[in-house]
Amino acid sequence: MTAAELIGKVFLPLSLAIIMLGMGMTLVPADFTRIVKFPKAFLIGLTNQLIFLPIIGFLLAIAFDLSPVMAVGVMILATCPGGATSNLITQVCKGNIALSVTLTAFASVVSIFTIPFILSYALAYFDSATDVAIQLPVLDTIVQIMGITVIPISIGMLIRKYKTNFAKRMEKPMRTASTIIFILVFIAVLGANAAILVDGMKAAGLVTLVLNLVTMGVGYLTAKLFKLKLESVISITIESGIQNGTLAFVIATSILNNIEMGIPIGAYSIWMFITGGILMWQFGRRTVTASL
Repeated sequence: MTAAELIGKVFLPLSLAIIMLGMGMTLVPADFTRIVKFPKAFLIGLTNQLIFLPIIGFLLAIAFDLSPVMAVGVMILATCPGGATSNLITQVCKGNIALSVTLTAFASVVSIFTIPFILSYALAYFDSATDVAIQLPVLDTIVQIMGITVIPISIGMLIRKYKTNFAKRMEKPMRTASTIIFILVFIAVLGANAAILVDGMKAAGLVTLVLNLVTMGVGYLTAKLFKLKLESVISITIESGIQNGTLAFVIATSILNNIEMGIPIGAYSIWMFITGGILMWQFGRRTVTASL
């Protein structure tokens, strides 16, 4: 097994499971019932994540005339929900953390079923004009995504329920560890595939930057259109543009077994850390006088 295969098939899924476990330890059932309390903000955020993002990704892949492999890589990104990183950025930006966590948790569960079917369509569409055969095992994909997302989150929630004090003590360390794990695995993936990274950035660098800016812009505009509070606007903006890069890497490298599809994901991860950092600098400095 090569270094790239070892990272893609072992360390990447394992790191995602650890991140999801940490996120689960911050969740309680009330985080899901907040949907009733914040229906408008929740529905706007979910619509952006599950409907607008795939459409935007699909249109950009066509507009930039991407190769089938690059186009599918962009679609993988566009179908993935937000992750622990979006929750972390929202927290630093002093956004609506409850909304961010609820959107991340709910979208992560729903995406188990939406990702395989949207990607199946994308694969069929972009594969139609090429001799490259790419297939997505839908049922296996659902099972694998459940194994690396829902199960660890559920275990984390059980720990939170029965070992509450321990879970609360571990919340900050796990959040920090999740960020560090993501960065280290991201660097390892890029390092193991450095030979194709430069050409890949030329092919997908611009489109992924546009995808990041447009999705964040749509999130911001839709939230403002419905006159949500600033904290909720921040959360929806971040959830719309900060995708679960680790999950996307797992889908590309472990499920589809195509490292080249991870190139747009790598490029996007760079952009989202930059734009996320700008948002943290911009919104994190303000003084919050009202509760969320």
